[in-house]
Amino acid sequence: MSDNITVAGVSVDTRHWIGGERVASAGTFTDHSPIDGTALGEIARGGAAEAEAAVAAARDAFPAWAATPRAERARILHAIADGVEKRIEELAIVETTDNGALLRSHRRGVMPRVAHNFRFFADWLLRLDHEDFETRGHTNHVSWDPAGPCVLITPWNAPLMLATWKVAPALAAGDTVVLKPAEWSPLTASLLADIAAEAGLPAGVLNVVQGYGSEIGDALTSHPDVRRISFTGSVPTARRIAASAAANLTPLSLELGGKSPLLVFADADLDLAVDLAVEQYDNAGQVCLAATRLLVEEPVAEEFTRRFVEKATALRQGDPRDEGTDVGPTIHPRQLEKIDGFVQRALAAGARAVIGGHRKEGQYYAPTLLTDVAQDSEIVQEEVFGPVLTLQTFTGEDEAVRLANDTRFGLAATVATGDRERAERVTARLVAGTVWVNCFFVRDLQAPFGGSRQSGVGREGGTWSFDFYCDLKNTVTAPKGWDQDHG
Repeated sequence: MSDNITVAGVSVDTRHWIGGERVASAGTFTDHSPIDGTALGEIARGGAAEAEAAVAAARDAFPAWAATPRAERARILHAIADGVEKRIEELAIVETTDNGALLRSHRRGVMPRVAHNFRFFADWLLRLDHEDFETRGHTNHVSWDPAGPCVLITPWNAPLMLATWKVAPALAAGDTVVLKPAEWSPLTASLLADIAAEAGLPAGVLNVVQGYGSEIGDALTSHPDVRRISFTGSVPTARRIAASAAANLTPLSLELGGKSPLLVFADADLDLAVDLAVEQYDNAGQVCLAATRLLVEEPVAEEFTRRFVEKATALRQGDPRDEGTDVGPTIHPRQLEKIDGFVQRALAAGARAVIGGHRKEGQYYAPTLLTDVAQDSEIVQEEVFGPVLTLQTFTGEDEAVRLANDTRFGLAATVATGDRERAERVTARLVAGTVWVNCFFVRDLQAPFGGSRQSGVGREGGTWSFDFYCDLKNTVTAPKGWDQDHG
C-alpha cells in the first residue's frame, strides 16, 4: 500500500507514529467516509507488536521529558497550538471527510478549540502550584510529579478535539503518550503527529498507533509500563479496559456514555427551551453529552412540541461540507443499524414517531422524536448515540427529578426554567457530572469534567487533569536538623 493518501487535497500518512518515525504494519484496514461511503484509503492495522514498540518508545522518552522544565514544555505545547492554527482548514476538511461532522463547525469551533486545548494546559502548567502549609512547625509542600507513559484511547465523534483534550494535559504534566484513535476516524491523529514533530516535541513523547479494538487495545491497557489510561467511549469497552488494567492497578480515567435529560419547566422561555432541544441533533446526535430525554412540564408540553416540530423539521440534512447543512451522516453503517434497531423496537413497543423514525439514503438517519415511551423502556434507558430524542411529560419538581435521575447514567443534564430558586433546588438534586441551566455545551477547561454512575470514573480539566496525569507528592520538612555549615 502507499504510505500516504490524499483527502480533499491533504496528504495524510497512514502509518503509525512511533518513536519519532513512521512505522508500517503487515495488515491494514480500510477507512471510509460516512458522507458517501467512499474508501479513503488503507490504514496501518497495529497489534501487539506495535503496542509494545509504542509503549517502549514512550518509556524510553519519559525521563528526559519529565525532567524538561515546565517553561520549555509549555513553549512546545504553544508551538503545537501554532501548528494547529496554521492548518485549521486542512484539519477541518480531513476530519469532516473522515467522520461526517459539519465542516463549518470544524472550521469555526472544533479546530480552534484543539489549539486552545494545548494553550490552556500549557498556561495552567505554569501557574500550577499549591501553597505550603504548616503542621506543628513542619512544612508541607505538595508537588505534581510526572507519572510516566500514558495510553489515551479516544472516540470517533470528535476525534481530534477529544484526543487533544487528553494529550495536552498529559504532555504538560511531563508524561509521554501513546494515542490510539478510533478506527472509524483515524486520520487527524496522524496529522497531529506531524504537527507535534514540527513543533519540536522530542521523539517518543507522542506516539500514535492505529488498530481495531482489542487487537491492539488489550496489549496497550495491560502493559506493565503504562502508568495512566484515559478512555472515552462505551461502557462495555470501559469494562474490558478496567479488567485489562486491573492486573497492574493502572489508574483509569473513564468518560463514558450518557442518557442525559433536558427538563423544561412551565415557567421557562419556550423559544429558548425549543432551541436547546433542537440543538441535541448536533453532530447527528453523536454526542455523549446530548440531552436525548426531553422532560416537559404538562401545561406547556403541547405548545413545546408544536414549536419543536416546526423548528426541527426545518433542519437541513445532507453533505456536511455544505455551509447550509445542519445535520450530517451517521459515522458508520454499523452505527446506522444500531440506531435504527433502537427506533424500530421502540415503535413496535408502542412508541409514536412525531418526526423521523426512519433511515434516509446513504448513512443518514432522519432526526427523530418519539413520544408515548415508558420510563423503563429500552429507548429511554439506553444510549442510542444518534439523532433520536424521546419526549415525556411530568407534573412538578419531584417527578421531574425522579424521571431525570432514573437511568444508570449520570453524565450531564440541562434545565430550562425562568425561576432561579427552582434552578438551584433542581440542580442540587440531579445526578450528573455537568448541569447546564438555560444553556447547553458551554465548556470551560478549568472546570471538572466527567460522569457519575456508569457515565464514568474520575474528573479531568484544570487542576483535576494534573491530579490524574501526575503522582502527587507531599514533602514534609522538619524545622531543625540541618547542617548549619551548609545553610
